Amino acid sequence: MPPLRLIHGRFPREVALGNYRVVGAPRGRPPFRVDAMAFEEDTFLVMSADPRIRAPGESLIKIMTRVIEMKPKVPGSVLVKKGHPMRFLAVVHDLNADPSWKEEWVAEALLGIFNEAEKRRCRSIGIPFLGTLHGSLEKERFLSLFKQTANQISRTYPESIWLVMPDGTRAGILDILNPGIKE
Repeated sequence: MPPLRLIHGRFPREVALGNYRVVGAPRGRPPFRVDAMAFEEDTFLVMSADPRIRAPGESLIKIMTRVIEMKPKVPGSVLVKKGHPMRFLAVVHDLNADPSWKEEWVAEALLGIFNEAEKRRCRSIGIPFLGTLHGSLEKERFLSLFKQTANQISRTYPESIWLVMPDGTRAGILDILNPGIKE
């Protein structure tokens, strides 16, 4: 049997970015266990709503009162939902706006994700390409924003970051994070 050899350009692909170990891998193949996972979200938390239809556990009047009193979340903010892994809801969309996203909201949410990871001492987190799934932010631009955020702050946590690679994305795109190193 011939010896095994490394095939370049495949996932998972690891790059160093400052103090962070960044591993790019597809959604269904996490490279490690994460303490928190980020998700693209909108100001009224519609994107993370349970799509199943269920009988309400409270009266229609209570439900309608909650809907009327509901305040939108601030674009660029990050909400934390407990559990394991924790869910970091990155509010990067306002469904009442066209387009629904703004680059500055993505940048603010990335900073918020890093802040929450530090505050909660998350050793590892997963981050999808925010603004690219439900918005039209270019993948390369997301990586530039990610790199800029990671380089402008110095945190102990997280140690490892799983960049959840969008379907059809080549591993070479991660060269944006560390262009001096090629596999």
